[in-house]
Amino acid sequence: MTTTDKALRLTVLLGESDRCHHKPAYAEIVHRARAAGLAGASVFHGIEGFGASSLVHTARLLSLSEDLPVAVVIVDAPERVRAFLPELEEPAREGVVLLDEVEVVRFPGREEAAR
Repeated sequence: MTTTDKALRLTVLLGESDRCHHKPAYAEIVHRARAAGLAGASVFHGIEGFGASSLVHTARLLSLSEDLPVAVVIVDAPERVRAFLPELEEPAREGVVLLDEVEVVRFPGREEAAR
């Protein structure tokens, strides 16, 4: 039997060269999410994009491939995600933070399906 739960998706849009404490900002966000006990965090590497500078960064041109877009995505219960927001103030300073209400669909695990 499948179940669905209401959740909140947190997406942080950054450039791969954004830094926090001398390491990539996206890595800092993932480590903070883990320390906060969130359900999980994934980093997605973009192939092209632009931000506030309006300069297009793309993987197709070697001279502009230094700051490709990166998205960090976290999905968890709304109250847990909102409690985590203050942790983003420093690492997401150069980025954009998005919040979306989502539904999480859970399929039965192998052990449940065997019953």
